[in-house]
Amino acid sequence: MSDNQDIAHIYLATWNEIDDGQRRKLIAARWSADARYVDPLMSGAGSEGIALMIAAARAQFPGHRFELRGTPDSHNDYVRFSWSLTAGEGHPIAEGTDIVRLDAAGRIATVVGFLDPRPA
Repeated sequence: MSDNQDIAHIYLATWNEIDDGQRRKLIAARWSADARYVDPLMSGAGSEGIALMIAAARAQFPGHRFELRGTPDSHNDYVRFSWSLTAGEGHPIAEGTDIVRLDAAGRIATVVGFLDPRPA
C-alpha cells in the first residue's frame, strides 16, 4: 500500500470508527493537535473540535461507512482522494473529494472537503 493510500485509509478509518474513545485515539495519533477541517456543511478545529464534528456526523448517519473511491494521489505535502458514504451494499448517499495537508511529521494538519454533485 502506498503512503497516499495509507493516509486515505487512516483518515477514513477515523470517520468510520464507531467507538468514541477509539476515534479519539486515532485523532491523537494521526492528526496534528491543531488540525483543521472544513467542508460545505461542517468544520472543526483542534483535536476536540474534530472529534466532536465526526461524532455528530456518525450520529446523523448511523450504520453508514466511508469507502475509498479510486486511487489517492499527492504532491508535496498534499494528498487528494475521493470517497463514498454508503449504508452496507446500497448506493452511496453522498460522494466527495478531500484534500489533506500533512504536517512535517506526516500527521493530518488540514482537510478541505468537497461534496461531489449527485447525478441527475
